[in-house]
Amino acid sequence: MKTRQFWYPLPERLIAQHPAEKRGTEKMMVLHRATGVVEHRHIADIVEYITANDLLVVNDTKVFPARLIGEWPDTHGAVELLMVNAAPMDADDERPSMTAGTDSLRWNCIIGSGRKCREGQVASFGPKGELKATLLKPLSGIGMWQVEFACSRPLMDLLDEFGRTPVPPYVKREGTAEEEKEDRERYQTIYAREVGSVAAPTAGLHFTPEIFAALDAKGVKRVAVTLHVGPGTFRPVKAENIEDHQMDFEAFTVPPETAEAINECKARGGRVFCVGSTTVRTLETVAAAVDGKDGRVVEAGSGASDIFIYPPYRFRVCDCMLTNFHLPQSTLLMMISALAGRERVLCSYALAVRNNYMFFSYGDCMLIV
Repeated sequence: MKTRQFWYPLPERLIAQHPAEKRGTEKMMVLHRATGVVEHRHIADIVEYITANDLLVVNDTKVFPARLIGEWPDTHGAVELLMVNAAPMDADDERPSMTAGTDSLRWNCIIGSGRKCREGQVASFGPKGELKATLLKPLSGIGMWQVEFACSRPLMDLLDEFGRTPVPPYVKREGTAEEEKEDRERYQTIYAREVGSVAAPTAGLHFTPEIFAALDAKGVKRVAVTLHVGPGTFRPVKAENIEDHQMDFEAFTVPPETAEAINECKARGGRVFCVGSTTVRTLETVAAAVDGKDGRVVEAGSGASDIFIYPPYRFRVCDCMLTNFHLPQSTLLMMISALAGRERVLCSYALAVRNNYMFFSYGDCMLIV
């Protein structure tokens, strides 16, 4: 398929620059994929669409302040660094790994600088320059370097002090303390636990304790996977044919209790509701590895996924999906087109534009059932 087949016009005014004033009040478009029927609801109404026979699966990854603004001490020139993932133990393997913890001092990073980078250069960050980063070697991605940090206190403590929330490039920020305070709170799900993402699993941003309480009262079981979201989630598809696009690897874990709950749900004829594209990618990755052996749909495990889901992909796990409205020609738009059909998705997006839904990370959401 051609990448241009996934383009749609979007007025800039509909790109959400800030979250809704109150979490849990966002609009929710419901798309019935079998009929194409569209309903205009709100996120709290999701309770009406999930039964006790179904299963809700979320991604419990946690965004950390991975963006650093500093300088090259030798020239005092500006440098910006985005920490992508802790470097794997295997020096020749650039794929992220769940075994490389956030307490590591060696990271794979994207470096933005007005000067040409070279091995051995040192950048400093923080009001007093207390965090140093030495460039070790260039990696395969554009602007990607492996970096070694040096600090007298735990790295994550320093990031909490002067790191910045890595909101996506279409969310414009002036760098004010007020903006950072808002992003620290709202660019994070209420159930975030496992530190490691440089982008939020944004479909989960809409949930509140009240919505979860209503689902609990209805008997809906909820389980979690972890996939640490990388910057590749915003990378545009530049290939003319979508089949030529290569996804970045992202580290994931599926706990035993989650795999068991999914297999039980499928066995009884229930539906698996996936919250967000990262949950879908995780589950479809492990499902492909199992491929129905021993009657199982998924199994527990960890790894790195570069699965690219686009039409006419056949889903093994995901039956229904909560997701935000995605960028034109993005891999995320291609994924939901595989689930609901390209024409139906694009028609529903046109309807969303006409009804002033807000788009992208801080925007409204869509439930595909």
